[in-house]
Amino acid sequence: MTSPQAAQPLPPLPLVPSAAFVVVWSSGYIAGPYGIEAVNPLWLVALRFLVAALVVAAIARVARGPLRTADGGRLDRSTLLRLAGVGFTLNGGLFAIMYVAFDEGFDPTLAAMLHALSPVLTALLAGVLLRERVTRLQAVGFAVGVAGVVTVLGPDVGQAGSPLGLALGIVSLFAISLGTLGQRWVAHGPDPLWSAAVQFGVSVPPVVLLALLLEGTDVVVGDPVQGAVALAWLAGVNSVVGLVLLGVLVRVGGAGAAASLFFLMPPVTAVMAYAVLGEGLSAREVVGLLLGVVGVAVATRSAVLARRAALLAPVPES
Repeated sequence: MTSPQAAQPLPPLPLVPSAAFVVVWSSGYIAGPYGIEAVNPLWLVALRFLVAALVVAAIARVARGPLRTADGGRLDRSTLLRLAGVGFTLNGGLFAIMYVAFDEGFDPTLAAMLHALSPVLTALLAGVLLRERVTRLQAVGFAVGVAGVVTVLGPDVGQAGSPLGLALGIVSLFAISLGTLGQRWVAHGPDPLWSAAVQFGVSVPPVVLLALLLEGTDVVVGDPVQGAVALAWLAGVNSVVGLVLLGVLVRVGGAGAAASLFFLMPPVTAVMAYAVLGEGLSAREVVGLLLGVVGVAVATRSAVLARRAALLAPVPES
C-alpha cells in the first residue's frame, strides 16, 4: 500500500540570489580573458586558487572549526584523495585548460555556451557510465545546444580562435561534466566550506608546476594593475562570492539548483563581452546563441521536473 509523500513541490529559486549567481558566473568568462592580457594564463589560475583557498579556509576555520566531515567525524585519507582529485578536475584542471584556450583566442561567449551544456552532458555521461535514465528531452536539448554551438562557429573555425583553442574548450566541457560526476564519489566529505577550501588548494601545486614548465617565471606580462583587478575579481567574486550564492540556491532548490540557471549564462556573457571587451555578435551568431539557450533550457527544465516528480512520488507505508 502507498501513500503520497508529504513533501511539497520545491519552491521557485529566489530572484536576487539567482540573478546574482548568473551575473557572477558569467563574469568569469570576461575576467579570464581580461586577466590573461596582464598575467600568463597558468599563473593566473594558480594565483586565483591560492587566494581563494586561503580566504575560504580562513572563513571555514572561524565558522566551522577544524577540518572535519559534515557530521563532525575525522576525514579519512581515501575520502581526502577523492576530494582532491575531483577538486583539481573542477578547478585547476578545468580553468587551466580554459585560460590557455582564451590565450589561444577562444571566444568567451562560445566558452559560456559550451559550459552551459555541462549539466546536460553530465546527465548523458551518467546514462552511459552509470546506467542512469536519460530522458528524451535531455537528449534532444543537448543536440539542439550543440547545433547552436556549431551555428555560432559557422564555416570558419578561426573566428572562434585557433583550432587548439576550440579543442581545449571542448576538453574543458568534459572536464566540468566528469568533475561533477566525480562529486558523487565523495561521500561523507567535509563541511562544504572546508570542501571548497581543499578543492581550491589542491589545484595550486600542479598548476604552478605546469606554469613553471610552460611559462617560466614570467608571471606578469602586461599592466600589473589590470592583472591585480582581474585576480581580485576571479578569486574574491567568482570563487568566494559565487560559492556563497551557490550555497543559498542549493538550500532552496537542492543540489541541482544552479543547473536550471545555466541556460542564462551565454546571453549574459555575450552582453558583458560586448560591454567590456567590445566583442559583438553577427546575425548568424545570435541565431546560434538562441538555439543553444533553448536547447539547454529544455534539457535542464526536464531534469528539474523529473527531480521534483521523484520528490513527490508515493512511498510505501510503514
